[in-house]
Amino acid sequence: MILLPDRLLKTWEDVTAGRLRPEDFARKQEQALGVYRSTWRQAVLSDGETDLRTSLFREIATYYDISDLGEVERRCIDAVQKLRREWKHTVDSSHQASIDNFYESSTTVYELMEWHSLADDSGPLAYVLGLDIARSNHVQRCLDFGSGVGSGALLFIRAGIEVTLADISTTLLSFARWRIAARGLQANFVNLKQEPMPAAEFDMILAMDVFEHLTNPIETVDHLWQALKPGGLLFARIHAESDPNRPQHIVTDFGPTLKRIEELGLVEKWADKWLWGHQLFQKT
Repeated sequence: MILLPDRLLKTWEDVTAGRLRPEDFARKQEQALGVYRSTWRQAVLSDGETDLRTSLFREIATYYDISDLGEVERRCIDAVQKLRREWKHTVDSSHQASIDNFYESSTTVYELMEWHSLADDSGPLAYVLGLDIARSNHVQRCLDFGSGVGSGALLFIRAGIEVTLADISTTLLSFARWRIAARGLQANFVNLKQEPMPAAEFDMILAMDVFEHLTNPIETVDHLWQALKPGGLLFARIHAESDPNRPQHIVTDFGPTLKRIEELGLVEKWADKWLWGHQLFQKT
């Protein structure tokens, strides 16, 4: 299976060779991403909803018993800056307990739901790329590590894959559990503050925009390796650009993490060199 980033990269070669105009390439790329957006929207929409952003806002309103959707939208739009302020005033990044408490804030729900609306960023569509990989490798059991509000899990569950959601935030796990149950779907949940991940359990692990948040990413790699079955896949973005609006991105040097991945025998099988920069590793 030729994955979307590779197809787009190959098409860009036609631009550099003068066989295709840049505006025609842009149109082709937008069409391809439109298919991904449709897949994402169909998986994440609540029953009876047609607009993704409105659907996500209604979920928040129902969960938190807020009558005014406008108020929900305002909280979502303001979430990034509110989290930045909360981090500045409440977090000591050298203490794990301080970081754990930060992620219990309900503001994280608003921020992630806003991101998953695709209003400003196509990044969540990397989950759809992950699903393409999962299908082509006949994945049956998947761990979503740092599962957040559970949108990625919804995508995989609807594709018939058994999903376990793992996170340090009880707030996020509770919200994701509610979302999944509200759709009549099922999943497994691991609160990482209370229990370890199962060993040798998963055909695939997703670690989507997680590593930059970790106080000990090297130790985390060991845990993920243990949770994978032999031959299992790790799909992750182990990279983050500096962002003054997101001080919770506390890791900037991923060299030691990638070195540990290599030491454990997690072999890079593929890398996204065009869209979002994720890597695919296999446990050998």
